[in-house]
Amino acid sequence: MIILENVCKEFKTVKKQEGLKGAFKGLFSREFTVKKAVDNMTFSINKGEIVGYIGANGAGKSTTIKMMTGILTPSSGKVIVDGIIPYENRTENAKKIGVVFGQRTQLWWDLALRETFTVLKEIYQISKEDFQYRMKFLDEVLGLDEFMATPVRSLSLGQRMRADLAASLLHNPQILYLDEPTIGLDVMVKEKVRKAIKEINKEFGTTVILTTHDLNDIEELCNRIIIIDNGRKMYDGSIEDIKSSFGYMSQVEIKVKNNDKLKSFNINELLNFSKENVFSEEGEGAIIVTFNKNKIPVSDIIHVVMKKCHVLDVSIKETSIEEIVKKIYRNEVNV
Repeated sequence: MIILENVCKEFKTVKKQEGLKGAFKGLFSREFTVKKAVDNMTFSINKGEIVGYIGANGAGKSTTIKMMTGILTPSSGKVIVDGIIPYENRTENAKKIGVVFGQRTQLWWDLALRETFTVLKEIYQISKEDFQYRMKFLDEVLGLDEFMATPVRSLSLGQRMRADLAASLLHNPQILYLDEPTIGLDVMVKEKVRKAIKEINKEFGTTVILTTHDLNDIEELCNRIIIIDNGRKMYDGSIEDIKSSFGYMSQVEIKVKNNDKLKSFNINELLNFSKENVFSEEGEGAIIVTFNKNKIPVSDIIHVVMKKCHVLDVSIKETSIEEIVKKIYRNEVNV
């Protein structure tokens, strides 16, 4: 469906000289600075996948997306989207894709939402039957009917985001690019948008590429993530694999009644494991144990604590995908 092979994108900017002398010199000879935004990027995405494409600001996410959508041409390498080169066949490519940018809208500001969809129907040359079917489905998953008569300029952020998502799907694109689709939304609207993306993927087999800083979106929607930094791919694999490889340290907080016994508590001696695999700290009326879940069952930890203390409550915290990504960017783990 989508193939990138050794793709690079460089941007050349004029290097400005300081002072009047430098400005005068720049009139006759120019020096350039070359910034490599995407560096030897290679990956493929199959039909029907929902892939999270994540990285820090300036990592090269948007540049990669713009090459896949045909807006930018790579400096070198090859991009193929559903059998065509997008920047050489922009019109054909546009018919196959839908794009939603969290900070921008494709809707007509002064038109009622219903009229906007009618205009898009004509632009994409959608038949009456297909249009009615898709509008019915999109209304069911996105709850559009309540604000269909409202001018776009009067929509709330959550309503506009749902409307933008619907607009990008009217022509039944094979690929949907989502850039920060839940930015600024409240919890309830985020949940509705996430549910809609899942339903759209299930109903139409739409391939979804999601870029976001909200890693809850990634955990909720994606089976696979690609992490990039400084234009280079750092990780490409499943959520389960990255958690298994880098998120094996879990934490259990055990609230106890007899705090005084925590002073002499040594979890390493009790479990006969090194501090690399398990260590504990005293909290307020609790013992907090960090442990390697691949080597130590949580039941063993609770068992040894119960032998020493009167346990009141137990809560377990898994390592989140957000914490793992932070470790990768801080070079605390090798990928």
